[in-house]
Amino acid sequence: MDQAVVLQDASILDCTGRDLYPHGALVVSDGRIEAVGPVGRVSIPRDAKVIDVAGKTVMPGLIDAHVHLGFALTSLAQIEAEYPGAVYAFAVARMIEACLMAGFTTVRDAGGADWSFKHAIERGLIPGPRLLIANSYLSQTGGHGDWRHRHDHGAPPCFHPLMATPCICDGVDQVRRGAREQLRTGADWIKVMAGGGAVSPTDPLDVPQFTVEELAAAVYEARVVRKKVMAHVYVPEGIKNCVAAGVTSIEHGNFLDEESAALMRQNGVVLVPTLAAYEVYARYGREQGVSQETLQQIELARGVGSESIRMAMAAGVTIASGSDVYGQNAGHMAMELELKAQIMGNMASLMAATQTNAELLDLAEQIGTLEPGEVADVIVVNGNPVDDIAVLRHPDNISLVMHRGRLVKGEGIS
Repeated sequence: MDQAVVLQDASILDCTGRDLYPHGALVVSDGRIEAVGPVGRVSIPRDAKVIDVAGKTVMPGLIDAHVHLGFALTSLAQIEAEYPGAVYAFAVARMIEACLMAGFTTVRDAGGADWSFKHAIERGLIPGPRLLIANSYLSQTGGHGDWRHRHDHGAPPCFHPLMATPCICDGVDQVRRGAREQLRTGADWIKVMAGGGAVSPTDPLDVPQFTVEELAAAVYEARVVRKKVMAHVYVPEGIKNCVAAGVTSIEHGNFLDEESAALMRQNGVVLVPTLAAYEVYARYGREQGVSQETLQQIELARGVGSESIRMAMAAGVTIASGSDVYGQNAGHMAMELELKAQIMGNMASLMAATQTNAELLDLAEQIGTLEPGEVADVIVVNGNPVDDIAVLRHPDNISLVMHRGRLVKGEGIS
C-alpha cells in the first residue's frame, strides 16, 4: 500500500457545483481520493505525507477534449523536414509532458497522435496525461483533411511516418472501412470532418461535408464496439446532418443557429467550442507564416464563436471544453478557459473543463470532481481560479500535479 498523501489547509474547488470553500483537506490513498472536506472534519491517516498548501486552491485536474498532440508544428507540411525520424517522437513526447505539467491530466486527441504515444504513456516511458485518441480522422476527398493543393494530383501526403495522417474516404463503404481501420488501430473515438475548415487548402470553411448516410456509417461502427463519434463542423446544415447521424459531440460549431441548437439539445449532443484556436491564430498566425487567406477564414470563425456559445446556452445545450491549439501554440491550452469564462462565467468554464468533459468522455465515475472514490487526478493552483481564471494560463501557477494518485509535479517528488 502506498503512503497516503494529504493536501492540507487549501481552498477546495471540487467542481461538483458547490462553491469553493477555504481551509479544506484532501486525503489520497492507493491512487484514489479517500476523503475531502474542511480541516478538522477529515481524518488524517497515521504516517500520511502531509503537504501544506495554505493560500492555494486544490481542484480536479483539467481536461481538454480537443487537442492535436501529433501536430508538432503549426504547418503540417513542414513536420517531416523539421522533425525527421525519432526527432518527431521526442518533440511530441515533450508536448505530451508539457500538457501534464500545465495541469491537464486528461486530454482527447482529435487526430494526429498515433496509438503508440498512448501506449508509451501507459507503460511509463514518457510522462503524460490520460490520453484518448481518434488516430486518423476521416475526411472526404477535397474535405478538411485532404491536404493536397489544387495542383496536386497524387495521393494525399503522409506528413510523418509516426503520425496518424488523415484517412480520405468517399461513400458509405469507404467510410465504414475507414472507421473500422481506426478502431482496429486503437482509436477511442472516431473523428469525422463533417464540414470545411480554415487551414485546409481547397475547401471553404462554411460548407457541410459527408452525407448523413456516410456519417451514420461511422457512428454505427463506433457504437458496435461501444465507442462514439466526434464531428468537426461549423455550419447549421452540417450540424443537423451530424445530429441526424447520431454523433456525440460537435467540435467548433461556430455558426450554430437556433434550429441546430435545439436539435442538439433534444438529442443530447454536446458542443465543444474551441475559441482559443482562433484567438491564437489571430494573435500569432501572421508571424508564424500563416497565409492571409487562412487568416481571413479564421477571422470569420472567430467573429461568431462567442455568439454560438450564447445560443447554445440559451437552448440548454451541454457545453464542454477543447482548445484545438497545437504545435508552437500548444502552450496556450488554458486560454480556452479564460475566453469561455468571458461568456459563461468563471465557474461554468471551470466546470466545462472538469466535470462536463469527464461526462463527455464517459469518465465521470473516475475523474472530473474531487469526491471520495474518484481517481486522484488533482492539481494545486497558486491563486483562486474562481476569482481569476487567468492564473491557469501560466504553468508556473500549477504548483503541484497529482495524476492517478501519483505526484508528478511539485513537493515530494523523488
